[in-house]
Amino acid sequence: MIKNRNLLVTGGAGFIGANYVLYWLENHPQDKVVVLDALTYAGNRANLASVEDNANFTFMHGDICDTNLVETLLKEHQLDTIVHFAAESHVDRSITGPDAFIETNILGTYSLLKAAKKVWIDEPKAEGKSPLVHRFHHVSTDEVYGTLAPTDPAFTEQTAYAPNSPYSASKAASDHLVRAYHHTYGLEVTTSNCSNNYGPYHFPEKLIPLIITNILHNKPLPIYGDGQQIRDWLYVEDHARGIELVLNKGKVGENYNIGGHNEWTNIDIVTLVCQVMNAQFESDLTLATRFPNALSVINDSAEELITFVSDRAGHDRRYAIDATKTNNELGYKPTESFETGIKKTVKWYLGNEIWWSDLLSADIVL
Repeated sequence: MIKNRNLLVTGGAGFIGANYVLYWLENHPQDKVVVLDALTYAGNRANLASVEDNANFTFMHGDICDTNLVETLLKEHQLDTIVHFAAESHVDRSITGPDAFIETNILGTYSLLKAAKKVWIDEPKAEGKSPLVHRFHHVSTDEVYGTLAPTDPAFTEQTAYAPNSPYSASKAASDHLVRAYHHTYGLEVTTSNCSNNYGPYHFPEKLIPLIITNILHNKPLPIYGDGQQIRDWLYVEDHARGIELVLNKGKVGENYNIGGHNEWTNIDIVTLVCQVMNAQFESDLTLATRFPNALSVINDSAEELITFVSDRAGHDRRYAIDATKTNNELGYKPTESFETGIKKTVKWYLGNEIWWSDLLSADIVL
């Protein structure tokens, strides 16, 4: 295990990456963190505002496909760890415009692997030295495993890959590249496949923040199909904690599932968020003044905004992560239940209107 890490966090201005950076700097104040982010639509420098003045934090606006830039960062900051979050991740966008997913998720990962291999392995060997101590951690998704029937067992690390969207196919390809660079070149890698994350700084096009912000604007809460699609949900800080355990205790070359053992249908999630919003407006009367357009929730009836729309193409029915390996080998256990995590998330969005108000998209469905 590397005692004091110098980390390159790709996509560190995005939702999960930013939460990871905030978690890491709070819990490992002696470590250095360099964020590399292209600041595309889902990357937001404001996510990192609380650490901008931290002497151990550096932000670099750039593209992971720029291999020379990555090499320069690894050398100049003497980085020994890459935690790779950077990815195009919205399934709907991958259906209408897959090119960006191929470029970022596949070619971008390849660029990082090339740079890491060159700096950490090839150049030291050329000088007659041993490879530098290092770790390349790749953050993936449960969607690479495909879809599950209602009674199927949850995905394990041995589940065969069967991606069903351009997004999940691009992530599967990147997973295979990471594995190949370990087995072929000896790059010290780990990969984690996580379930759906939620929490602060979640981009408003995603299910839970979209429901919250639509309620505040008294807009319909559009649900794909019958709303019975099932997902396993994980509070984002619990994901950061899981990656921390993989870096510190995980075996090189291994995959680890990080999940919440927390399956919910989309319609039940939306109903729960509506109930929590109703309760918040009932207990805090100032919210009605702050959000005067939120007529349904002001009247304790946010659920009346629920609207069913046509299902999307290739919509996987169920994802579920079996995190037994991570639990048993690394001692991983989520700290938040879905109910406590949703309450924290709702309170965060109610208290951070300035952050999300400019990010809202129009006509996004779930």
